[in-house]
Formats: sequence, structure tokens, C-alpha cells
Amino acid sequence: MKNALVRLGRLTESFFAEAGGIFILLGQILRFSTRLYKDRSLFIEQCVSVGLNSVPIVLLVGVFTGAVSAWQTNYQIEGYIPIRYLGLGTFKAVIIELGPVLSALIIAGRVGASIAAELGSMKVTEQIDALESLAINSVRYLAAPRFYASVFMMPILVIFADFIAIIGALMTATLLLGIPSATFFSEIPKFFWIWDIFAGEIKALIFGGTTALIGCYIGFKTEGGAEGVGRSTIRSFVLSSILILVFDYILATIFF
Repeated sequence: MKNALVRLGRLTESFFAEAGGIFILLGQILRFSTRLYKDRSLFIEQCVSVGLNSVPIVLLVGVFTGAVSAWQTNYQIEGYIPIRYLGLGTFKAVIIELGPVLSALIIAGRVGASIAAELGSMKVTEQIDALESLAINSVRYLAAPRFYASVFMMPILVIFADFIAIIGALMTATLLLGIPSATFFSEIPKFFWIWDIFAGEIKALIFGGTTALIGCYIGFKTEGGAEGVGRSTIRSFVLSSILILVFDYILATIFF
């Protein structure tokens, strides 16, 4: 019993220490927001890495997300709800939930883990210490451009994912289920709310910032050589994925 309480206390202490470190890093990044224009070349470089290079995989995931959403929605409502509501159900699910969350999970695996691995490698090879010795703030030079690039590009990626997901759902409905496109889109204008779009974009913005922040924090804390870099990569993806789902629940309760 005593050992269990000691372990629980250590885990609690570790949790708050980690959370405090993450918030401190966030504060430091926000402090350098005024220098973003001066560091625009770094920002643009990260936008290309985070956004442009992620477009193919986001589109691939989006089209199959829409396709399977249409198929499963048809299975669920067949015989209970008029088929004209298929497009509406798919549209709402993709815009509000599936588009932002699945895109964020993909970015957490591709970008968040990459940030942790890159910064972790720099940490264990003392490149970050070399930057500091040259009076270059590592947070400004390494973390801030990656954070703001993720915050800026994630909503754009989600827009692409939502669009291609609707196309995938439409193709499934018309080619496989025999539902005319006019029927697929018939109910969407009646129940379209601009807030649904904004809610999905707000989710994307928060998910993008969370992924980059966790990747930077874990990368800066990496130690133990190549093995430590591998652990940091996995830890970044796992922690980012958990936080994305947790924040998704919190934002869903707030928005809806």
C-alpha cells in the first residue's frame, strides 16, 4: 500500500512537472510572436514542411474517410431514415468531427513525431547548445516557426480534407449506392450552419498547435542518444494523439 501511494505521488509530481514545462514553453513561444515577421523565412520553410508536404497523405485519408462515412451512414439509416438525409449526415460528420480529428492524427504522426525526432537529434548531438553559445535563442529559432506554421497550416489542411471527403462520399453514394447527386445534396442547404465550419476550423487550429508544441517540448527534453530520439518520437505521437482526442471531447462539449 505504501509503495502504491509513493508511486502515485511520483506520477502526480511528474505529471504536473511535465504540464508546467509545456506551458512554460508555450509562454516562451508566444513571447516571440512579435519576431515572426523577422523570422518569416523560417516560418515559410516550416509551412512548406508541415502543410504542402502533408497535402497528399491528407487528401488520401480524406477521400477514404468520406467514402467509408457514406457507406456506413447508409447502412445505419437504411430502412429507418429517408435516404435523402445520407448526404447531410455525412457532411455533418466530416465537417465537425472526422475531418479535423483524423487529419490531426495524421499530422501528429507525420509532423509531430518528425519535430520531436529532429529537435531530439539536435539536442543529443549538442547542436542546440551550440546555438545557445552563439546567442541564438533555441525557442525563437526552432520552436516558434514550427508552432506557428502548424497553427497556420492545419486549418488549411482540414479544408482540403473536408472537401475531398465530401467528394469521396459523393462518389460512393452515386457509383456504389445508386443515389443521385441531387438527392445526396438535397438536405444539406436546409441544415447548413456556418458555425459547423468555424467549429471544425477552431478544432484544427488547436490540434495543430498542440501537435507542434508537444513535439517541440519532447524534442528539447530528449536525452540518451539515438535510443532516446526513438523514444521521444514515439512519445510525441502517443501524447499528441491522446491530447487531440481529449481536446476534441472538451471542444465538442463547449461548441455543441
